[in-house]
Amino acid sequence: MKSTLAERVRAATAALMQTTRESQAQLAAALGVSQTQISRRQSGSAAWSLDDCDALAAHYGIDVLDLLAGPDRACGALPADRRHRPRSAPARTAEPAGTPEPAHATPAPGPRTSR
Repeated sequence: MKSTLAERVRAATAALMQTTRESQAQLAAALGVSQTQISRRQSGSAAWSLDDCDALAAHYGIDVLDLLAGPDRACGALPADRRHRPRSAPARTAEPAGTPEPAHATPAPGPRTSR
């Protein structure tokens, strides 16, 4: 079943928000609307207008046709500097040079008990 244009715009917007880690409130502020308006458009109770689509595309730095094509194409067109970069793992400390790895760990003997 083919999705409607409205469904593709909602899906693309959700995917772009997730990829950039942008909240509805942040998107609303950038577009000059309320968070409630973004929520209504994303839930389908209100429609994204063509002017909204132009503003969304400009905000994310993509062509409006990429937005209208759906989430895969919209996210594929997203500039690298707009993508969320996961935090890198903490640097691992190296063992000092010359410290051999034990072949196998031998448990230390426990205390002797008399019977």
